[in-house]
Amino acid sequence: MPVGTRGSVKAVSPDDLESLGAEIILANTYHLYLRPGHELIERLGGLHRFMSWSKPILTDSGGFQVYSLSPLRKITPEGVTFRSHLDGSSHFIGPEEAMDIQKALGSDIVMAFDECVPYPSEYDYVQRSTELTTAWARRCREYFSSPGKALFGIVQGGVFPDLRERSAMEISEIGFDGYALGGLAVGEDAACRFRMIDMSVGLLPETRPVYLMGVGTPEDLVESVLRGVDMFDCVMPTRNARNGTLFTESGRISIKNARFAEDERPVDPACGCYTCRTFSRAYLRHLYMSGELLAYRLNTIHNLYYYTHLMGKLREAILEDRIAEFRRTFYERRRHKEGGGI
Repeated sequence: MPVGTRGSVKAVSPDDLESLGAEIILANTYHLYLRPGHELIERLGGLHRFMSWSKPILTDSGGFQVYSLSPLRKITPEGVTFRSHLDGSSHFIGPEEAMDIQKALGSDIVMAFDECVPYPSEYDYVQRSTELTTAWARRCREYFSSPGKALFGIVQGGVFPDLRERSAMEISEIGFDGYALGGLAVGEDAACRFRMIDMSVGLLPETRPVYLMGVGTPEDLVESVLRGVDMFDCVMPTRNARNGTLFTESGRISIKNARFAEDERPVDPACGCYTCRTFSRAYLRHLYMSGELLAYRLNTIHNLYYYTHLMGKLREAILEDRIAEFRRTFYERRRHKEGGGI
């Protein structure tokens, strides 16, 4: 899912997103609640109409942003009181408020309210937080009422196997339309993250989608799909595009590199995106080094196309029962890259 935090995927339009194959985007409850406000968006016809996006929208509950952007927060069993990072004003969001905000936005996939714990954290704190997330998930499930919309529960538990297992079992017992793995990719190493994914997915209903929140690199996507994950979101493709880093089948390249100054090739000869069909590496480097705004759009189109089509290729490989072969080829191309490197 391309990330449209404030109702916009940075540097590209909804038409761009549709043309590169995006089928769903993510928007952020916390940011839209603070500005321009969920009630205003509801009065203007909901987020789909507000941003002119006709396909599905998933909104996260805002729990991660409360943790990451609001250090002056107070967590109680009722919910979270926090100060806006915009103007310092005081606000409260609990499970019921999170459901109301996302309903006002018109979200197609609504996320339960949870607490995302920092990494590293002490066991006792993570245990209390996991219990709170379960209690809030029950309240969200009981309160949620939006026909035709889906509600996802979020598994927490930090990097402690017993707490992660407990959370997965409790959240699945409540019963949701889908399940998210939260509290990962916040500083732990990849091996630890994959252990937590393996443990969690094995305890969740096989007939429901699994969503790994905030992840990640192309390698993360491949490895996590092999472990049973179905959905992802991450700012990595758009943020890297704005920083001049582009993803290819052979690995990443930094378009800022001087060796591309006269390179007439596309970013990735195997790519079918508008950027690669139309422009050379030399031109993209010129745009970026000149500070031209077009650089952000063309780079973002390429990176998002790469990500959406990587997921498409993974789906095909699963359907054709050749996922192991796909994984092997994926890494072989990176080992023999012809001129990439950051």
